[in-house]
Amino acid sequence: MARRSVPHDVADLGLAEQGRARIEWSDRGMPVLRSIRERFAADRPLDGLKISACMHITTETANLMRTLHEGGAHVRIAASNPLSTQDDTAAALVGEYGISVFARYRSDRAAYQRSIDATLAVPPEIVLDDACDLVTALHTDYTDLLPGVRGGCEETTTGVVRLRAMAAAGALRYPVVAVTDSPTKHLFDNRYGTGQSTVDALLRSTNMLLAGATVVVAGFGHVGRGVAERLAGMGARVLVTEVDPARALDAVLVGYTVLPMADAARVGDVFVTVSGNRDVIGPSHFKLMKDGAVIANAGHFDIEVDAAWLVENAVAHRARVRPNVDEFVMSDGRRLMLLAEGRVANLAAAEGHPASVMDISFAVQALTVEWLLNGGAPAGGGVLEVPAEIDREVARLKLAAFGVEIDTLTDAQAAYLTSWD
Repeated sequence: MARRSVPHDVADLGLAEQGRARIEWSDRGMPVLRSIRERFAADRPLDGLKISACMHITTETANLMRTLHEGGAHVRIAASNPLSTQDDTAAALVGEYGISVFARYRSDRAAYQRSIDATLAVPPEIVLDDACDLVTALHTDYTDLLPGVRGGCEETTTGVVRLRAMAAAGALRYPVVAVTDSPTKHLFDNRYGTGQSTVDALLRSTNMLLAGATVVVAGFGHVGRGVAERLAGMGARVLVTEVDPARALDAVLVGYTVLPMADAARVGDVFVTVSGNRDVIGPSHFKLMKDGAVIANAGHFDIEVDAAWLVENAVAHRARVRPNVDEFVMSDGRRLMLLAEGRVANLAAAEGHPASVMDISFAVQALTVEWLLNGGAPAGGGVLEVPAEIDREVARLKLAAFGVEIDTLTDAQAAYLTSWD
């Protein structure tokens, strides 16, 4: 396919053919999104719609962008994390599919800001975010564009936390659908996707034996549960830390040991943070850890683990002792191993969720964009749930792709469930 000229900033357009092959490979595992793309291509329900996105530039994201593009939308996308960007995927989106991308692997903070600016150079009508960075930019530096924004989607729990804070303060100026809160995403993406990809990151980066290792999982929400389950399945002894009593009780009833991080720091061989909060592992914990402890953050932002303290206080820092592993030597000679610079390890040190998992999340996003365009959201700012009919339709399509059939309610059963007498 001939390359098309669209605005972009990518590392090397010569990687486009390689990227296209990888995108097409992922597409094989995304039958639900593919069926939506076929309908969008035929009906063009998004014709002329201007979309700005800030998401991980992976092959799975590329298939979502293709779907929106073939539905008629004009798409511009920046990378939400410099370590998850796949340069060949970025090149393919530009050169093979004619989609504007502003992303390079390992870009610095200044380059990241330029990519946000470029993504918003065309005023968007729909905004797709992964951790609320575009939303923040629009509400601070680009307030003149807000009247033209019809709505948006947020992919991560971290982003939804920020959005709910904005909504509570009366600051959020347009409706945003919390895609991460949909039941299908909880089950498929957060629990199974992050669980598997986090274990994948640990294995790729360290090649360690997880069986018999003591692994501390910080946070027991949907993501933490998935990570803990996969680690336990590999034979690890899983400890859980929590600040929420209900989640801590849940972890206890499942069978995990729950204790404060100050106690877990002394015994853990591996630490995985999935809390969505900051300073979950900090100086007081580093000082207690074993020699050789491995630390990984599977939350979105690189503040769950205080990596800056390690950089400033270690007596020696050996970068890349293995791919995506930095070694920090403490004053007493202990060595601590940090994965992916403290960034989201399952994407930065692995490939993120399998395509089959992202098929669900991105199918929900595509249909939600269509719903927003058709006036489904109420006027004004606020954080909305994914419409139940979208969630059910995506689950139905995924079951069909698996070749699974389920029962349907009889009229009498339906009547029973909707009556009070």
